[in-house]
Amino acid sequence: MQRTHAVDYAVNDNTGNSGGGVRFRNQIGVAYSRQTMGAATNFIWRTFQQNNPADRKNVQKVTLFIENRDGVAFTVNNEIHVNANYLGNYTGDVKREFTGVLYHEMTHVWQWNGNGQAPGGLIEGIADFVRLKANYIPSHWVQPGQGNRWDQGYDVTARFLDYCNSLRNGFVAELNKKMRTGYSANYFVDLLGKTVDQLWSDYKAKYNGN
Repeated sequence: MQRTHAVDYAVNDNTGNSGGGVRFRNQIGVAYSRQTMGAATNFIWRTFQQNNPADRKNVQKVTLFIENRDGVAFTVNNEIHVNANYLGNYTGDVKREFTGVLYHEMTHVWQWNGNGQAPGGLIEGIADFVRLKANYIPSHWVQPGQGNRWDQGYDVTARFLDYCNSLRNGFVAELNKKMRTGYSANYFVDLLGKTVDQLWSDYKAKYNGN
């Protein structure tokens, strides 16, 4: 039996006395952040159907940095950077929004990217698909059927992937598995029997071309 190694989660709050930093500590906190990183990892492994550790990326440690910077968040080298200014200025349930952002960014830690060959829009779409399945999407997302291109990314692509997944349960998990070593648009044909462009046309038609 293969021994599984627990993933280490660390949180570094580098915000000082900024308004976003104060809001992070008061309404979210380090303990909740670490707990959510772990919960997101387990959810992502289930979503990707990676029950065997050999199917997963070999990541020993994930570090979350809360910083005063621009944008919302980004992930590089198993390090997630979240902008405290975004949290400080967010109107609404900031803890829920933070959780959704973490699920998205944790997906970037664990997903396969086709050895760098997959379209960026697909990578972001898969991350938002996980956020969608975890029920942490924000109200400003597009509705199903909206968008201009299947690989537009983020919520547009997440909604499209959800449609594809409805045609074949586990589609996104199988697509991610194929992307371990490379990427081809033919993966859609392999899994669903149609080109991605045909699937996008079918998807748009289903929702009356919104």
